[in-house]
Amino acid sequence: MHLQESGEMYLETILILSKTGKNVRSVDVSEYMGFSKPSVSRAIGLLKSGGYVTVDKGGHLELTEAGRAVAENIFEKHTLLSRWLMALGVDEETATQDACRMEHVISDTSFKAIKKHAGMEE
Repeated sequence: MHLQESGEMYLETILILSKTGKNVRSVDVSEYMGFSKPSVSRAIGLLKSGGYVTVDKGGHLELTEAGRAVAENIFEKHTLLSRWLMALGVDEETATQDACRMEHVISDTSFKAIKKHAGMEE
């Protein structure tokens, strides 16, 4: 299953919310993203059927190995691109908004080149 931008955003949100140490539920994703509960429920169902998320009997969401890989990749792109744009003099709000759009369309090749140029590679 090929993920669209919205699917990547949901996975990234689940990752971010899980970093708080609390169990993540669809309602948490809904509140964080500002989306309706039915929209989130539908998206989680698609992510579940695609093998990116599991949902336990209590409604707690957990990323699968594949889901975590996608989420961490998107989160890394977002974080690095935001910092890079701010280092270039872009204000934080604009840098964050632009990074959010860029993280979904930038190729791995271009991202690696930016990461290397910015001195932020591992």
